[in-house]
Amino acid sequence: MALDQRADVASKATPPVAPSQGPDYGASLTVVVPTLNERANVLALVERLHLALDGIDWEAVFVDDDSGDGTREVLRQVARRDRRVRCIRRLHRRGLAGACIEGILSSSAPIVAVMDADLQHDETLLPAIFAVLEADEADLVVASRYAGGSADASGGLTTGRLWGSLLATRIAGLIMKTPLSDPMSGFFMIRREIVESLAPKLSEHGFKILFDIVASSPEPLRVREVPYAFRPRLAGESKLDGNVVLDYLGLLVAKLSGGVISPRLLGFGLVGSAGVAVHLTILRMAIVSGIPFLGGQAAAMTTAMVFNYTLNNAFTFRDRRRRGWRFLTGLAAFCGLCSVGLAGAALGAVWNYVTNPAITWRAS
Repeated sequence: MALDQRADVASKATPPVAPSQGPDYGASLTVVVPTLNERANVLALVERLHLALDGIDWEAVFVDDDSGDGTREVLRQVARRDRRVRCIRRLHRRGLAGACIEGILSSSAPIVAVMDADLQHDETLLPAIFAVLEADEADLVVASRYAGGSADASGGLTTGRLWGSLLATRIAGLIMKTPLSDPMSGFFMIRREIVESLAPKLSEHGFKILFDIVASSPEPLRVREVPYAFRPRLAGESKLDGNVVLDYLGLLVAKLSGGVISPRLLGFGLVGSAGVAVHLTILRMAIVSGIPFLGGQAAAMTTAMVFNYTLNNAFTFRDRRRRGWRFLTGLAAFCGLCSVGLAGAALGAVWNYVTNPAITWRAS
């Protein structure tokens, strides 16, 4: 369906919202929806939100990671006719956690909800969850796939993803001050002021924003859990891949280290360690082959720098990934900066050699 046709459908499904009057104008609830190539789902989600949240002063903030499928254009067509809908476009950065944080911080509503755009989360739970927070009975309400053992957690998950989720949940429980049956849930509602206060501590990378919020809170939060059935995805493709595991491990290390080691620093360090192994392997092969040391060292250094840059570009900095011509210019910059670092290391070695014999091991 063409974008203008989708907009016509949206205008019929979501009538314009009349401007509110008075000093208290503003939504009571903001629903934050991170998107990446979800054109086939966003119109249906807006329709469902209108039906589910009838009688509540709400808005939906879609935070789009520069989708290439027209998601943003569809949402803007809807927003022209419906003041409840906003779309934030993010350039040169990716990640569900960062998108959620931006969406929450853009809101003035006292209560914010986070849910996916893929229609796997049950929007009909939102009014009941909102009522709990509005009555000040909790700080955070989590829609849990595992609460009470009654929810069907496997509805939208393959067997592998289900077991991975259960394992991640068990590990997360060892870190959090507030116990949760489903800290990996992407469907929850929370008081905005809590996220505002924790925002400087939260990681913008990865998918596990709920776990990050709960683990970063200095005090246990008042939590209520609501069981729900995780629906199968109807359209589009899942964004979860092997990188999610790396992000989660990085987040665990960051929380265990009290924020001293960031997920990106951990990734950069792991890639660097692998680069050292590559360097030594190439140098060893060169020496065994009879290549002079300087020639072998040059080949080993060049190979290691290309290896490190490629992996960091693909994983550590994938939210800023360089492609095409920018990949080559980035490689040149990376090698240049690494060469300066190596020169600094060489000067440091000379400094150590000159100063330590004169001071540490000086003649008596």
